[in-house]
Amino acid sequence: MTPHGPRASTEPLDTAYDVALLDLDGTVYLGGAAIPGAVEALRKADAAGMRLAYVTNNASRTPAAIAALLTGFGVPATARDVVTSAQAAARMLAERLPAGAPVLVVGGAGLRTALRERGLRPVSTAAEQPRAVVQGYAPDISYSLLEQGGLAVAAGALFVASNADLTLPGRHGIQPGNGSFIQVIATATGVQPLVAGKPEPPLHDESVLRTGAKHPLVVGDRLDTDIECAQRVGADSLLVLTGVTSPAGAILAPPAQRPTYLAEDLAGLLEPHPEVTAEDGTYRCGGWTARADAGRLDLDGGGERIDGLRAACAAAWASDGVTVESAGAAAERLDAER
Repeated sequence: MTPHGPRASTEPLDTAYDVALLDLDGTVYLGGAAIPGAVEALRKADAAGMRLAYVTNNASRTPAAIAALLTGFGVPATARDVVTSAQAAARMLAERLPAGAPVLVVGGAGLRTALRERGLRPVSTAAEQPRAVVQGYAPDISYSLLEQGGLAVAAGALFVASNADLTLPGRHGIQPGNGSFIQVIATATGVQPLVAGKPEPPLHDESVLRTGAKHPLVVGDRLDTDIECAQRVGADSLLVLTGVTSPAGAILAPPAQRPTYLAEDLAGLLEPHPEVTAEDGTYRCGGWTARADAGRLDLDGGGERIDGLRAACAAAWASDGVTVESAGAAAERLDAER
């Protein structure tokens, strides 16, 4: 491993780590359909003895509903394997409120179920004098529910959000996420919520508690949630290129959002990861060489795209930074090999 680049692993990741803490949207499925190759990769990782836990910032569905969706794709999963930001938010609230306290839910069934499991009482109006407001993504959130949440927060209710993702990957492109919706209440009241989901630690902590993980690997498609969360808690991470983050985005990743490993998709769990070597400012991986100087990134060679990205990231991360234009040009060079 170079001091700055992706790490090498001489053994497949599914044997090097005991639990994979897997993101869902953009990692396992996208827009209601399994990402190509994901099901086979997860089955093989499971057969190799790696425990699979599905950790999602999306609070709209219950763990049972998510497990049913996954098994419908053929992915090995039970409700116990699913950890949601709704569960992490409910734990945060239960630690701060008395048993049976009313909590106004601006969200869906996933939040209501998680609150009940923690002994709290979901409500829907400010007139019920909720002790807290919890907000999570749901595709059918109405203005009237946002209004009630805003009234309760303005009256002094604790404000908690399941997650603050500004966007979600969808079948037709990038769409607004819960982080965009929470700004309605935050802007109206001047109160910013406590956040349970990635990159904040509570969801990761909930996942480790529920799985008993000793050496977990965080797997996801987003630098600003999955990878940054892993960095914050000191866990290793695998970035896959099946969702939000592009090759150019990986090259430009700031220090707090740089993954331990890079892979095209979840098949990266099944493989050793090659070393990126460095000599006199030149970084090599597979058939690729990369060098960064004064904001310019030069990438040459050929072979597997992901090896070129590993070399490019190592060079860019070791420098004082490369320009957006240079990262884009390198990404285009990589895409030409696909």
